Amino acid sequence: MTYVVTEACIRCKYTDCVSVCPVDCFHEGANFVVIDPQVCIDCAVCVPECPVGAIVAEDELTSDQQPYLALNARYAKQWPLITQAREPLPDAEQWARVASKLEQLQA
Repeated sequence: MTYVVTEACIRCKYTDCVSVCPVDCFHEGANFVVIDPQVCIDCAVCVPECPVGAIVAEDELTSDQQPYLALNARYAKQWPLITQAREPLPDAEQWARVASKLEQLQA
């Protein structure tokens, strides 16, 4: 099992999760972070750190969240590793509770 970053992260990119990860499994895109499922050790320490609840266990993904498993795997291979927390995007609070943000993802 792995943990998966879901839609709630898009256009927010809070990175509190990154600083607690013991195995450096997060990768950073322009407005989203993903977890590399090949590196994640299923420790769950990142889950409570996400202020928008974007990180979900693979076996708890809803049907709407299922595509994010493949999306995390794909972009983890393409995007650079991130190992330290950074400031969230400037308008993160505005986007934090917006639903249906997949079209906002900048690949």
